[in-house]
Amino acid sequence: MSSPPIIFFVAVIVSILIFVWGGAISVKGKKTGGKLAPYACGEDFPPERFRVDVRKLFIYGLYFLIFDAFALIFALSFAKPGIFPVIFALLALIAVVVMLPVKWYE
Repeated sequence: MSSPPIIFFVAVIVSILIFVWGGAISVKGKKTGGKLAPYACGEDFPPERFRVDVRKLFIYGLYFLIFDAFALIFALSFAKPGIFPVIFALLALIAVVVMLPVKWYE
């Protein structure tokens, strides 16, 4: 009864039961036409253009992924000192150098 999978499934079942029970006993609000608008005041605003540049977001995400993986591997590579930290640092540098022209391509 104290093995990790059993404890996990019991925790999931208990959290689902709490969620369902809370939804059943909660106070239900009235649905009015104006309050279902995107803003709380009920005023309808025209939709605007999507402001986030997805290409830049993707590039920053790739940089984060490169540096995050590099930090993890570099920290774990000190268990075997020698050439491994240098190899991992060079691989991360190569990945960043390959990604640099992509940032300026628009």
